[in-house]
Amino acid sequence: MKNQRPATQPSTRNVAVVLAGGSGQRIGLATPKQLLKIAGKTILEHTLAIFEHAPGVDEVLVMMNPGFVSDAEAVVKKAGLAKVTRVLPGGTSRNATTQLALDALGHLPAETTNVLFHDAVRPMLSQRVVADCITALETYGAVDVAIPSSDTIIEVDADVITDVPDRSRLRRGQTPQAFRLSTIRDAYAKAWNDPDFQATDDCSVVLRYSPDVPIHVVAGEEQNMKVTQPVDIFIADKLFQLSSAGTPEFTDEDYTARLSGATVVVFGGSYGIGAGVADLAEKHGARVFRYSRSATRTNVANPADVAAALEQAHSATGRIDFVVNTAGVLRIGRLDQTDDATVEETLRVNYLAPVNIARAAFPYLAQSKGQLLLYTSSSYTRGRGEYSLYSSTKAATVNLTQALADEWSEDGVRINCINPERTQTPMRSKAFGEEPAGSLLSADKVARTSVDVLLSDLTGHVVDVRREEMPAPATESARSVREPAQ
Repeated sequence: MKNQRPATQPSTRNVAVVLAGGSGQRIGLATPKQLLKIAGKTILEHTLAIFEHAPGVDEVLVMMNPGFVSDAEAVVKKAGLAKVTRVLPGGTSRNATTQLALDALGHLPAETTNVLFHDAVRPMLSQRVVADCITALETYGAVDVAIPSSDTIIEVDADVITDVPDRSRLRRGQTPQAFRLSTIRDAYAKAWNDPDFQATDDCSVVLRYSPDVPIHVVAGEEQNMKVTQPVDIFIADKLFQLSSAGTPEFTDEDYTARLSGATVVVFGGSYGIGAGVADLAEKHGARVFRYSRSATRTNVANPADVAAALEQAHSATGRIDFVVNTAGVLRIGRLDQTDDATVEETLRVNYLAPVNIARAAFPYLAQSKGQLLLYTSSSYTRGRGEYSLYSSTKAATVNLTQALADEWSEDGVRINCINPERTQTPMRSKAFGEEPAGSLLSADKVARTSVDVLLSDLTGHVVDVRREEMPAPATESARSVREPAQ
């Protein structure tokens, strides 16, 4: 078959071209949407990081809106994206931008170079899709990414339906679109000779001007969405909040290498998840300072107590690398039957304490480029009856995490939030009593994930922790289904 080769040659170079030429005007923005922040980083940085960590990608080229090239260069420099070799101004159309990228790659041999064109505003592309595209180029000269259409597609003329195509044959196109450099160069060379040339994407250029080249389709993913409309920004933000797929898992050797000599402050470190985090960090060489009301008379709701604890830890070691707050209270009951003292305690411990810890910890974490780790509950996504205060304060904690990830990004300070499933802790036992064996997540598993997040470069994420096997519905009481994660 024409334009196929049996296998990728050892010298084949894979170049990702990130198309970031949009202006944001379609959604009423003064700044290009690729420079908007989601989960503490610009959309552009999220997208570039995908290719930075893709084993099969050798080089990344950014085609940026001409007025914001320096902004993109600043993003690349700050993030330390080593695979990005150049940030170049894009053209006035998608086709012109592609041609400018091809011109920039003119020094590379066409037969041993692959190029993957990807929209900068698709920041949730998976490594699986990238790898599948590169693998497909071992056989095909052109590759598209698409997903089935869940909606019926209609053809209209003057607002009148003229046809309803068979949905089983329709797909929704995504990116990357990948090509052997020789294939896409040849197609564009022919296209520019056509005075009526216009195309919305690069695969259609190959389809029209190199019709003898088969275009293979790689299965895409729903989360590989394009941020185009205002609602897309909201959806993408929420998907990042709920995403835990990118959370790395470290080995014991990694823990020792990264924690040895670090200073870790744990509020709520006497029992449950906090004790698990403290024990694990201490085991691997960290200097751990545990504070709690029961062990050190530290009231996290009192800003003076928090400040004193952090000052004590810093004075002893000269640094604070990680601050963890697992302290919380859970009171069950209807809001109209809750007394003032309980309302005030819940608000002060569950929300004002994280706020005060964040304020007091920031100067120390800015020095160490460290991280603050908070905890939420699955009940934050929807307020639950009989613990309205608890669920609403946990929702506030999530919003605090997202906001501070944005505020602190320029200072190199990270903040994340752990969202554990219902977990076996003293706080939970006090609120709900004994529960079926095996129905709860272990505090040790939450602690290990917590340390993984501390050692990662994530910021602004809400990381879910779940049991590997869910119990059968028959073992769940009606009340336990409504109960919070901690």
